[in-house]
Amino acid sequence: MKQLLNFFLLLLIFGSTTGLRAQTLAPAPGYQRTASGTEYQLFRRDAAGRYAPRPLAVAADAAYASRVGQVLLIFIQYRTDRDSLLMDSRQMRPEPLPVVLGPTLPTGSIEEAMSLLLPGDSALFRFNADTAFAKSLRQPVPPFIKNSGNALRLVVVAKQLLTPEQMEARQKAMLDEQQRLLKARTAKQVVKDDAFIQAYLKKNKLTTTAKKTVGGTWYVITKRGTGVLPKKGQTVSVKYRGTVLATGKEFDSTAKHGDTPFDFVLGQGQVIKGWDQGIAVLPKGSKAMLLIPAPLGYGERGAGGDIPPNAVLRFDVELTGVK
Repeated sequence: MKQLLNFFLLLLIFGSTTGLRAQTLAPAPGYQRTASGTEYQLFRRDAAGRYAPRPLAVAADAAYASRVGQVLLIFIQYRTDRDSLLMDSRQMRPEPLPVVLGPTLPTGSIEEAMSLLLPGDSALFRFNADTAFAKSLRQPVPPFIKNSGNALRLVVVAKQLLTPEQMEARQKAMLDEQQRLLKARTAKQVVKDDAFIQAYLKKNKLTTTAKKTVGGTWYVITKRGTGVLPKKGQTVSVKYRGTVLATGKEFDSTAKHGDTPFDFVLGQGQVIKGWDQGIAVLPKGSKAMLLIPAPLGYGERGAGGDIPPNAVLRFDVELTGVK
């Protein structure tokens, strides 16, 4: 349930909060009211595909008794009483949100309202904002909600009811699919970046001197050092200048940090993969150019405002120390 309610915590940043004031919410036309005060409209599609009202019969409906501890998947919208949209879960993520149905729920709370739903239901809920925030969030109501009628309207579509085991399997399947898609995108990006790097090397007449690590990082040694090759687990000291290969724009350098070499432990994931691969093939004292495909750099996300997504990077480096 926290995945639904955490959104309201974000709402609090829009204005200073005020103290709770108990007040009675006037019933809205067309709504029925539970014993705890939550207003609702429940609907279900009939045989003709039209939405028809569904009566609330918790005590008489055997489907409710077996639902404790199960997970209800829903889509949800939060609106003010004047119908201004606050949040639409479909816009945030394509998958429905999970709601764990507990054995005891605060009366008049958002959690209690969700427990009234069965898969296939559509519902409108209307809450006194003071009550909803006090019972579900334990936070005061933001002023802009108070000024919009001091009520919240929830539009909910219940999609599926799962056991905890089914939910765990669903989440694993989703994670596996995300990883499969990421691998496919990464493989495609590697091919694209490799072609771009080779074109760059050819244009700058570096093809004969360039080499590639087993992991895919290209490098050109411009001055070969006489020291030892660093080993995994050793601390190395590196001076560098980093640029985006496509534009030549510098995004960082040791010169910007007092020309002090950057220290890191090789092969421990403390730096991007392209660095772990490229520095490992340089004898101490070497200077080199590293050309790093995006998946071995900052990938699809990029880094800050200077490194865009899927950027091939060039680092001019000097291995000054191996400890």
